[in-house]
Amino acid sequence: MAAEQLAAVSIIAEQEPRGRRRKARTAGGGMDCCICSPMASKYRLPRNAVCASCHEGAKAIIGFLNKDDEQEEDDGRGSVRSRGSMKHNSSTMGMRDAWEKVKEMRAREEETNQRAAFLQQGLASAWKEGTHTDILVKPGTGPPIPAHKAILAARSEVFRHMLSGDERCKAPAGDSISLPELSHDELSLLLAFLYTGALEEGDGGVVPVPEQELRRRHYALLVAADKYDVPFLRWACEARLAAGVEPRNALRTLEVAELSSSAALMERAMGTVLEHAEEVVFSAEYGEFAARNAGLCVEITRALLAKMATMTNKAPSCIELDGSSCSCE
Repeated sequence: MAAEQLAAVSIIAEQEPRGRRRKARTAGGGMDCCICSPMASKYRLPRNAVCASCHEGAKAIIGFLNKDDEQEEDDGRGSVRSRGSMKHNSSTMGMRDAWEKVKEMRAREEETNQRAAFLQQGLASAWKEGTHTDILVKPGTGPPIPAHKAILAARSEVFRHMLSGDERCKAPAGDSISLPELSHDELSLLLAFLYTGALEEGDGGVVPVPEQELRRRHYALLVAADKYDVPFLRWACEARLAAGVEPRNALRTLEVAELSSSAALMERAMGTVLEHAEEVVFSAEYGEFAARNAGLCVEITRALLAKMATMTNKAPSCIELDGSSCSCE
């Protein structure tokens, strides 16, 4: 309730004329109010001050919202008091409109959350319990995993062509399809995402998975999202991997970003390499990385040279005591 009241106060404050707030500050004897003053965004705890006008206005708004809640309770108990019989001035009507807008937004958000939970829980249960599954998805290693053709076809255009026997996909229709580039655990995460829209943190949330292993699986999922055209999975993997880029994994992230054509992840990983160039370039794995990725090494070299040139151009030149430029190199 406190958050909703603050949201309503913010909406009303934006609608209040600037002249009225300026007049209130003047009447307050030049007080630096932490709500209506030009410096309101810079709090100076614990000595924040509120002018008399803002104090009275806040009290009136909170009182109105409390009365509105009481009125809703009365309406729920079948009270005969009608809203049309209540008299409101212009400021009260503005507060009512703002409060109704906040409640409408809250109701819409709650409805969206319930709808998403309903769909997610239903589809996840059907997959985990194997309810009416009609196809087996075979990984490169490990046992196949049952799934539903309709879900696969709905989530991926590539899967839809594979299941329809499209000759271009080289996968005739049948009771099973193979994704040999994925291990059993990676395939399980992929299917879980197709059914729920969420990246699981481990093996069904039961056994904790080391961060390095989880990141390796997300690499595989990003490549799969690009190959099988699942944009939402691609976005989720990019966000998760970009948030965890460090000097020790920047090179591998560069490889995966190039393989999956992820410009956003490429930029994030390249920025980490440039920021920690000495640590990355002189690491033990850089030699093997260079042997596998000559093109990426060229890009790293060019980016480092460009950064050095930029830093050189920004460096201040030497100035002699008489104001003339120094001739030293």
